[in-house]
Amino acid sequence: MHEALISRAGLHLRSWVTGRPPAGGAAGDGAVTVVLEEPGHLEALLASDVVGPRTLVLVPGEQEGEEHDGSGATVVGYEGSLSEPGGDASIGGTLFLQVQDYGTSPYMSLLGTTLVRVAGQVDFEAFLADADLARAEGEFAAFAVSPAVQIADLPALGGADPGDGPDTRLYVDRHGGISVSPYGLRLGTIGEDGAAELRAEWDRLSEGSPTGAPVALGAVVPEDVRGPAVRERPWLGRYLGALDVLRDLQAHGVGEVRVSGFGRRLVPALDAVEDPADPADPRAPFLAWTPDAAYVRVPGHDRTFRLGRQAAEVAEMLLVHGSAEALLEHAAGGDGALPVPRAAIDQVLGFFDDRGVPLLPGARVAEVTA
Repeated sequence: MHEALISRAGLHLRSWVTGRPPAGGAAGDGAVTVVLEEPGHLEALLASDVVGPRTLVLVPGEQEGEEHDGSGATVVGYEGSLSEPGGDASIGGTLFLQVQDYGTSPYMSLLGTTLVRVAGQVDFEAFLADADLARAEGEFAAFAVSPAVQIADLPALGGADPGDGPDTRLYVDRHGGISVSPYGLRLGTIGEDGAAELRAEWDRLSEGSPTGAPVALGAVVPEDVRGPAVRERPWLGRYLGALDVLRDLQAHGVGEVRVSGFGRRLVPALDAVEDPADPADPRAPFLAWTPDAAYVRVPGHDRTFRLGRQAAEVAEMLLVHGSAEALLEHAAGGDGALPVPRAAIDQVLGFFDDRGVPLLPGARVAEVTA
């Protein structure tokens, strides 16, 4: 496989695993990514309107990134399994990865890119326990923050990113059943149901959920278990975002990181703020710190900034209060807590406004990533 196709296959695989649409969204002709378990279903797939020119199809066997006439879809071969925990897979003989279930991942060695799947209720409960511990104590499971790990089916785990569904990803099992993931509810049958039927069934099964959360794990985690557990934890989307932040920092050699709102704050007095603005909003910027430095990452911008201590404290005050006005109103309340000069707030906001990044601190900051 040539370099451009390798890169494209990696991006498609990440979208297919997570349920997050690729950059630019999922609008267009055909699903973005389709994974087949049985190569015999390829002909029926390519003859349907489920795929189109933007589609990348992963099929068992040796394929060199062929573009098929008619559908225009690109077909790439893989070896192994992209669905079964405990196995390995390779794509085009170039991308190598292993698949693990969530419950055993803390005890397994990470030997490279690893897809971690919730494969049943025990795995789901283990995921919730790790999330609860991170929320209460600020202790994140070591494997979950490794840059090598990608947790699968994020919408079903409380992820807030919209756009999952049959336009983003499809999985076709050995018997021709179609879902969005190996453990998802069935949407249709290969060769019988077209794109419109798959979308209609997705809409029916995910009614009331903007992310389609009930579908991706519906075959292995009962909805009367998953649904209440996620609703009781409206902060799970932010937790999953914090994992992304920690993986990014670790990839850049930054370890021993604390994340604001998970167990503690950089400014201890902020723990006393009632109804803080950031705990349940996965779109709010994240503030993290080590004994030596602090960092801010803004979801959707893929940029991380390193801050001095004073700027980091102002940043956290803004995140907790939600706006400069709310922060100033609190500081003027007469209790003497969190006094902060307006000039410091303006400096913080001005730096990020100048760079097109919303409502965040600024001082003399150095970008870690771009």
